[in-house]
Amino acid sequence: MKRAAPIVLSAPSGTGKTTLAHRLIEESDDCVFSVSITTRTPRNSEQHGLDYLFLDEHSFDKMIESGELAEWACVHGDRYGTPKKALNDSADLGHHVVLDIDVQGALQIRDAIPDAKLIFVLPPSVDVLLERLKIRGTEESDILGLRLRSALEELEVARDFDYIIINEHLSDCVQEIQDIIAGKETVGLNSEAIESIEVCRSGIANVLKRDY
Repeated sequence: MKRAAPIVLSAPSGTGKTTLAHRLIEESDDCVFSVSITTRTPRNSEQHGLDYLFLDEHSFDKMIESGELAEWACVHGDRYGTPKKALNDSADLGHHVVLDIDVQGALQIRDAIPDAKLIFVLPPSVDVLLERLKIRGTEESDILGLRLRSALEELEVARDFDYIIINEHLSDCVQEIQDIIAGKETVGLNSEAIESIEVCRSGIANVLKRDY
């Protein structure tokens, strides 16, 4: 059986990559979610082994030291990571593991698993990004400004990804990723994609300069 490559999705907050990841898995027989490890305590109905693998700090440290993690990061005081074994086992079974992670984690995945496909997701416009952030309840000025500044930092490394896609219509976006997985999409990071990155960066920078 052909070894399947992990599919890594990264995007600025509010772009809809988590919804995109869920829809991709729902509509693709050969795509599965990555179950991350974390040092935080379970929330509500979260189950060990299903939502996350919940570990203590010592166990997490041991996995780092032994090189068992493809990527890891500290978020709001808790640590999260992706075990290499889970990625490799799924890949060997022909399953594309879908990872919804930040840009730094994505680049760590590339170092650990060179055949991973890194996809950066852009909003159709900065206005749409702002609308989506406000719908999520992040309309407070300080929080929104923080998310937009983070988006600028993420966009600075977008050129290091293999593909750029624009999440305007969810079904079209899912199809585009399925085409990438199937090898039907061969354009990759072309001049049009780079221009889309720069338009988004410029738009966000203008909003920050004007309102924040």
